[in-house]
Amino acid sequence: MQKIQVSNSPKPVGHYSQAIVSNGLLFTSGILPIKIKTSEKLSPESTINKQLEVVFQNLEQILKEASLTPNEVVKTTVYITNGEDWGIINQTFADFFGEHRPARSIIPVSALHFGYKIELEAIAEML
Repeated sequence: MQKIQVSNSPKPVGHYSQAIVSNGLLFTSGILPIKIKTSEKLSPESTINKQLEVVFQNLEQILKEASLTPNEVVKTTVYITNGEDWGIINQTFADFFGEHRPARSIIPVSALHFGYKIELEAIAEML
């Protein structure tokens, strides 16, 4: 098992790793709209588009740290607080992944940590 920590980023405050590689798979922790390199928290009132931008930038940095690309992502789980954001999320996935279509679950929840609108987990295959 290998812990993944994005270079030059603060260690998580809680008792977890940014990601773990085990048995040829990378598992991310929940990714919130908090900039991974600086720990700068977006305002919970920021738009879903801005929150998605930071979440996917964080995912990209974690993948890069593990020498992976979005094409190796096999599964994502997305937690959202507003079902009306489904279309925006779908478009962000299309923009980020292009022709690649990982398996995905979108789960509506009543609340997320810090009042955010989205949290993302991903599993990627180490080829």
